[in-house]
Amino acid sequence: MTKILLATMVLLWAPSSLTAAQSVDYAREVGSILSAPSVREAFDRIEARDAETMRTLVTLTEIPAPPFGEEARALAYRDMLEEAGADSVYIDEVGNVIALRRGTGGGGGAVAIAGHLDTVFPEGTDVTVRMSGDTLRAPGVGDDARGLTATLVVLQAMNDADIRTESDIFFIGTVGEEGTGDLRGMKHLFRTGGPPITSFVAIDGTSDSRVTHQGLGSHRYRVTFTGPGGHSWGAFGLVNPAHAAGRAMHYFDLAADAYTKNGARTSYNVGVIGGGTSVNSIPFEVFMQVDMRSESQERLIEIDALFHQTVERAVAEMNTNRRTGPPLTVDIEMIGNRPSGSVDTDEPLIQKAIAATELLGLEPSLGRSSTDSNIPISLGVPAVTIGGGGSGGGGHSLGEWFVNENGPRGIQRALLLVVAQAGLAPIN
Repeated sequence: MTKILLATMVLLWAPSSLTAAQSVDYAREVGSILSAPSVREAFDRIEARDAETMRTLVTLTEIPAPPFGEEARALAYRDMLEEAGADSVYIDEVGNVIALRRGTGGGGGAVAIAGHLDTVFPEGTDVTVRMSGDTLRAPGVGDDARGLTATLVVLQAMNDADIRTESDIFFIGTVGEEGTGDLRGMKHLFRTGGPPITSFVAIDGTSDSRVTHQGLGSHRYRVTFTGPGGHSWGAFGLVNPAHAAGRAMHYFDLAADAYTKNGARTSYNVGVIGGGTSVNSIPFEVFMQVDMRSESQERLIEIDALFHQTVERAVAEMNTNRRTGPPLTVDIEMIGNRPSGSVDTDEPLIQKAIAATELLGLEPSLGRSSTDSNIPISLGVPAVTIGGGGSGGGGHSLGEWFVNENGPRGIQRALLLVVAQAGLAPIN
């Protein structure tokens, strides 16, 4: 079976810059780790722990973790990591939970494996897990309670089987992965003077074959148009922030539509608009929230420039055309900045992720997404995002669901990848 899998990997995954022999070398390296007695024992422990793993998944899901409100889940996760036998555990200044498992010192740097603590759901959302046959239903059960659970179980299994690695490994629950959290947990981790992480594995959602090695960048803004406001009849002629917002959206749509028809895939969206007090009042304030994404960091910057130009044009025209009163003002506040980037498929971490997937009898699915990995990728630090196993759907909706279909396999793949990256230390 192993020979067949190795041959398949050479045919499917040896890029032009990586020779077939080098690809086979990575597969053999990961295959040798897979055959190590301690790793086989860890795999068995993951399967034996599966019922406990599901209980942990339910427990974490039912601890609310709304945007910027991850504290309760962080405290519970800290306790779980301590109980799992991490050498040290702490919560950092922004709320990330960080556990260290020390290596033998032969690997240099450190590998990190992480799930994110936060969900997209606001405070007060009912996060009770409901069972329907073999299906768990609850907001956040897959994204990313599954990732947190898988990260924890990797630590438990490594300690159960006494796996020793050359490099240190950090097991992390991050804050701010979703929405306007703007990857604040990752930005703090990878700040100057942060933990010495030299490669990073994010576990986000389900799947046991996904290998996300490209980061989808985004810029997000809240644009607030402000004027004096007044009666729709009596103060007619004052500059109208709502009309300005509409004009800005129109100009941006025209320019961005033309721009996005060619080149690397790029998108734009006005997702939220608001303001005003009544139908017969000129609003004193109107806002909109704008999202732009691109596979290319260069094109992301270019569409951002188009956005600013069209807003400025709309404001200038409205102020020129006003009949009375003070001019309109606009505040353009960046509320999200996620860089684009990619890791070449010949990077050892990606080759090991491909090998780990193939050696478990699965076909890797390489792709791009917006995840915690965006930050290290943009900084040139090897990073990949994989799923935590099982299957699921309805992400970011109240109908989110998870089925524990071959659930242990996804966690086994994560363990195999992390141990391969950290280096299996020889037995003394």
